[in-house]
Amino acid sequence: MLKLYSFGPGANSLKPMLALYEKGSEFEQVLLNPAKFEHHSDWFKKINPRGQVPALEDRGKIITESTVICEYLEDEHPTDVKLRPGNSYDTAQMRVWTKWVDEYFCWCVSTIGWHRMVSKMVQDLTDEQFEAKLKDIPVYEQQVKWRRAREGFPQDLLDEEMRKIGYSVRRLDDHLADHEWLAGGVYSLADICNFAIANGMQHGFSELVNTSDTPHLVRWIEQINERPAVKKMFASVPHELRKDD
Repeated sequence: MLKLYSFGPGANSLKPMLALYEKGSEFEQVLLNPAKFEHHSDWFKKINPRGQVPALEDRGKIITESTVICEYLEDEHPTDVKLRPGNSYDTAQMRVWTKWVDEYFCWCVSTIGWHRMVSKMVQDLTDEQFEAKLKDIPVYEQQVKWRRAREGFPQDLLDEEMRKIGYSVRRLDDHLADHEWLAGGVYSLADICNFAIANGMQHGFSELVNTSDTPHLVRWIEQINERPAVKKMFASVPHELRKDD
């Protein structure tokens, strides 16, 4: 059976989790607690040496990177539910959207998330305790991000990331004004991967995402939340572990 290691239905962890629920695939769900730094534990780094989730285990093989996992599931575990458009052109457009969310949209939202929430995970640690935690993080860039979260991100960086978020949600809203879905006229990995980042922004970034300024984006977010697979996915995880609030 497939085994998915993740933080739960939010951000990058949501992508393969929702893909599995949409496809109706059987899988074992292994939830790690980021507040306890479980992804940096020795047992998990044997699964993914980078100490990052999500990670998919399939017949003894480990696949990492959230969007790559989603594509892998389409290739290796096909079902009646198809999460890619039916022709090469529309599939290429789908990948333009998944590439954009991975390289642009996700990063600006992530920085603000680290500033608002992740920093609280380490604010009560002593310097010695914090340095000990850093030693367990295998990716240098992640160590830098943890230091910034603890010390405080520069305000000019936060301002720039908010500008990028504003641009991102307007881009999505403009496209969705004329399209029900992001690529090929069908619900696809383009929608799943962008929904993973956009879901809940009408609450956490209400000054940018709301029915007045981005009505088409809000419609799309609400439309995806009404899908049976989405409801089933969220219901599968205890509320205190959910990342959609």
